[in-house]
Amino acid sequence: MAEAAVNFLIGKLTNFLNNEVQLFRDAEEEVRSVRKQLECMSASLRAADSLEESDEEVKEWVKQLREIAYVTEDALDEFKLLLAHDHGVGFSGLFCRISCCVKNMKARYRTISQIQSINSRIKNLCDGHQRLRHKFSKAEQGPGFNNSDNTWHEHRGNAFPLDKNELVGIEEQKKQLGAWLVEGTSRPQVISVVGMGGLGKTTLVNEVYQDPDVKKHFRVCAWINFSSSPNIGELLQDIHQQIVRVIEQWIPCGVDTMNIYWLKMLIKDLLQGVRYLVVLDDTRRIDEWDAVKHALPNNICGSRIIITTRNYDLAYASCQEFEGKVYKMEPLPVEQSWKLFCTKTFQGISCPPHLEETCEFILRKCEGLPLAIVAISGVLATKDKYKIDEWELVRHSLEGFVEEKEGKTLEEVAKDYFMELLNRSLIEVASKRSDGRVKYCRIHDFLRDIVTSKSTDQGFAEIGKEENHERPNKVRRLSLQKTLQALQQNWSLSQLRSLYMFGMERSFMNKVLASDMKLLNVLDMLAAPLKRFPAQVADWCHLRYLSFRGTEVSTVPSSIVKLQNLETLDLKHTNVTELPVDIFKLQRLRHLLVYRYKTVRYSWSKFGFKALRGIGALQSLQKLCYIEADDASSRSVMRELGMLTQLDRLAILKLRKEDGRDLSLSISKLTRLRAISIASVDEDEIIDLHHLSSPPPFLERMYLHGRLGALPHWLPSLSSLLKLHLRYSRLKDDPLVSLQNLPSLVDLKLLQVYEGSTLCFKAKGFKKLSILSLDLFNKLRCVEVEKGAMPFLEKLVIQRCELLENLPSGIEHLTKLKVLEIFDMPDELVKKLVHGGQDDDYHKVAHVPEIRCGYRRDEGWDIQLIDRSVQRDGATTQGTSMGSNELLPCGSECTT
Repeated sequence: MAEAAVNFLIGKLTNFLNNEVQLFRDAEEEVRSVRKQLECMSASLRAADSLEESDEEVKEWVKQLREIAYVTEDALDEFKLLLAHDHGVGFSGLFCRISCCVKNMKARYRTISQIQSINSRIKNLCDGHQRLRHKFSKAEQGPGFNNSDNTWHEHRGNAFPLDKNELVGIEEQKKQLGAWLVEGTSRPQVISVVGMGGLGKTTLVNEVYQDPDVKKHFRVCAWINFSSSPNIGELLQDIHQQIVRVIEQWIPCGVDTMNIYWLKMLIKDLLQGVRYLVVLDDTRRIDEWDAVKHALPNNICGSRIIITTRNYDLAYASCQEFEGKVYKMEPLPVEQSWKLFCTKTFQGISCPPHLEETCEFILRKCEGLPLAIVAISGVLATKDKYKIDEWELVRHSLEGFVEEKEGKTLEEVAKDYFMELLNRSLIEVASKRSDGRVKYCRIHDFLRDIVTSKSTDQGFAEIGKEENHERPNKVRRLSLQKTLQALQQNWSLSQLRSLYMFGMERSFMNKVLASDMKLLNVLDMLAAPLKRFPAQVADWCHLRYLSFRGTEVSTVPSSIVKLQNLETLDLKHTNVTELPVDIFKLQRLRHLLVYRYKTVRYSWSKFGFKALRGIGALQSLQKLCYIEADDASSRSVMRELGMLTQLDRLAILKLRKEDGRDLSLSISKLTRLRAISIASVDEDEIIDLHHLSSPPPFLERMYLHGRLGALPHWLPSLSSLLKLHLRYSRLKDDPLVSLQNLPSLVDLKLLQVYEGSTLCFKAKGFKKLSILSLDLFNKLRCVEVEKGAMPFLEKLVIQRCELLENLPSGIEHLTKLKVLEIFDMPDELVKKLVHGGQDDDYHKVAHVPEIRCGYRRDEGWDIQLIDRSVQRDGATTQGTSMGSNELLPCGSECTT
């Protein structure tokens, strides 16, 4: 954690020098000195973090460095705070500016003094760093490091070998190397296989080494991997052990404790009259070769030494000492690179035309390195060929390998980190959404204890739950739980960067908010007993994240304009319906979430905030939910949405038909859009999106609530679409014809979408569909499922289709079906499922593990749960009652 804190501060100092140092030039050299010294020490911090638990001296040094990093960060942030003050206009404003000027001068000198003091402290720490460097070096070398004479070797991870099938043209290469080994002079020869990392040097040499003819030609074969051992002593012991497995010879006592000199003599003696082959793999430096070569005898038996290396000087130098040959491996030519790439990415099938440009760009970045091609192919092979956005994200993340990620938003980078934690099983998925996204996650209790304990010990974060727990007097990140009823007397919140409050009583909450928290970056007050926007919050100008979700806040003051660093404003499930026009001056705002739900007769209604002219100024916005577009300015607002080119989620309520054209033109410019939700001003108002010529290419989720004259002509082209919810479309034509070939669709919910009497799910249609809901089809009498349709359907919901008296014909073909829900359907259909007997419908769904039938009642739901496995054993069906909020009609989910 010290490493993270220091690196964060180095970035902050760099930004300060680039942007704000002109405001106090007197301290420029001091600031540069602080940064330089921190950079010098940062290289050792990872090793220091690993030693912290076991070495008290290192622990104290790291603690002091961490404290200095925090103090420096505070000094910079406090100075920037003074610069952010708004002085107003007129005489009062002039007086305020003069007053602030005096204060700023004092603050300026105070900050310079602080930086000078910090610089002095860091110089003292640098002395400690010099004293501890041997410990850091030892930690960096790895667990095999010792203090003997052979500590020259740097610790490296094992090389990642390629499979022989991943080297194009390996047979010719193998033939050439094999001939060099078994032919030629009787004197020992070195064959150096040289080339940059990732070309497959190790794989090629291993193929030759394992060849039966080569094994038969040499009496002793030994393979030494320089990246597997941290010191020369262990390498020589390894060579010796491989030799004695082959040569039956008396071994002197004490070999395990021999020094390097005697080990070399012993090996040399064992190999003196023997034709040997020794491979020195992944040799990086000349001193590594020098450390081993004297153990290999210069006999006349035709012995050979193979060196694999990236170091051209080493390759040629070693061959000059032992008359040898250099085999230079080259990157693959374009044609062979493409062949390998397609073999690994598409299992030998040619690249789909729509991915060719992206794949060619990625392949160019691999620069003909087989290892790079195989590695990136392994990533791409898991991607859906129809989700072009996933392939584009990989493309934009390459500025070479193991480099800073460019072309990604911070949110996308965070998602990568999140997925990495999932892949390493450090966090677990608790539940997923219907389209596969993670809804909730969790960590193991033991891991959580470690995280919270270490965070507290290092002053990073604190969880306030128990009054009697001893805590540090200065806290930087604080989570307050409802069990905590009072703050400790010695607690200072002036350095606080993040505050999370859960379940606090009103009096306690007010006391916390009255504290000095001017450096706060994050304020999250989920479901707090809050009725108005706290005025003091507007003065905390470092705020980046502000959430009053689930509170009773109803207005937002114009003073929010002071929060110029704000990136997220979360007002979900509050009573806010309007925003001040000043909010459009918050140029860094990325997430604007203002909406709530209300239950009206078993259905949900959504409410957002009134759209205002000027929203196009928020060009950093990525998420905008929900704007109400039913006033005089709506047409202008619909046009301005096209300026928000960073949007990935957009939700609009109360759209009028006449605004559809302007909205369509705007949507065509939103190429990053992943989710869109549009509801018309009422159920009879038409949503007109037919003017949309080029829909967002990466769209994954779409929710349309309102009448459609016809399905948008561009909808079948959405190859990335995962989830589609349509409500009150009232189409005359069968929508399944247009929807059945959507390649990625997994969740389809249709509510009063079609006015026909028959629905037919054709064979080979809806290839990935997992969830299907049919609701309020008032004229529907027959549903047909052809064999081969919806092969992966797991959940089927049919509700409020009053003329449908039979289950879908062909439902028995849905072999993956796990859940069948029948709600508010004709009694005849329900009786067949509940009472069973010889009815065909009952036996058609005998393979379905869980069936639910139910009706809405005034007091909630009356649900019959039918467990078919239990029923087959002769048990009776059990009825239960559920509250009205347990089950929602289709289309009730929101885009966020």
